[in-house]
Amino acid sequence: MEKIALVSDSTCDLSDEFIKAYDVKILNLKIIYKDKEYIDRVNITPQQVYDNLKIEVPHTSLPSLDDMHKLLYKLEEEGYTHVIAISISAGLSGTYNTLKLAASEHTNLNITVFDSKSLTLGCGAIVINCGKMIKSGKKYNEIVSALPLIRDNISVYYIVDTLEYLIKGGRIGKVSGTFGQLLNIKPIISINKEGVYYTYAKARGKKQAKNKLIEIIKEKLNIAKSKVWVMHGGAYEECKKFYASLKNIPNITYLGFGDISPVAGVHTGPGLIGVVIEKEQFI
Repeated sequence: MEKIALVSDSTCDLSDEFIKAYDVKILNLKIIYKDKEYIDRVNITPQQVYDNLKIEVPHTSLPSLDDMHKLLYKLEEEGYTHVIAISISAGLSGTYNTLKLAASEHTNLNITVFDSKSLTLGCGAIVINCGKMIKSGKKYNEIVSALPLIRDNISVYYIVDTLEYLIKGGRIGKVSGTFGQLLNIKPIISINKEGVYYTYAKARGKKQAKNKLIEIIKEKLNIAKSKVWVMHGGAYEECKKFYASLKNIPNITYLGFGDISPVAGVHTGPGLIGVVIEKEQFI
């Protein structure tokens, strides 16, 4: 008899409601200041990170090997036979590779560590789909086989107020980033098939960038009905208006709203508006 555990990390940005509904075990990343270390989404909020960025830009750290081993031993004790762990993109964090290393030492469990090649609810949407399949009684091998197709149907796009924090974190080239800021160019950033950031489109100024983001959403919805999540990073009021502007667009089967984790906020800075689009499919 299979007993399947579902694991992800805190950058998946799932609400407590989804985490509880699908019994997702969360490995928390860490935010490290000079004088204190915080646990992502446990004892620090995204807003606290944004409020402090002008004073200090902290470092971020993936869950420790010890955290991973403790969780896997606990799952063994609780009688789980199989584990599906879905992580933030290996192209953006060392979490995936560290999880693979930890998993290799737990031979009593059948473990799949799956690279979402995404982040925030791009990863979270895969977790939700996986949770639904576990709950419906699908077998481990069937679920694992379905994950690549689910991943291929999910896309992430976002804009930021400033490129300053992406430049500092090495997520975008210093020369192109500085040039873009001088011209008030707002790139629409996405994630490619390798799971790393790239510039999907460009716009002059935030207003045009938001309009471009809506165009991208409509293009995707013209191809297939989709779920859409709107995410913000330190831009609640602005993002609520953006969210409201999507409500009457045809072919949206679900419209969600949330914020990105403090760990992601360190690298993007305040003012982020993003969307995750999941093309509908039947599993």
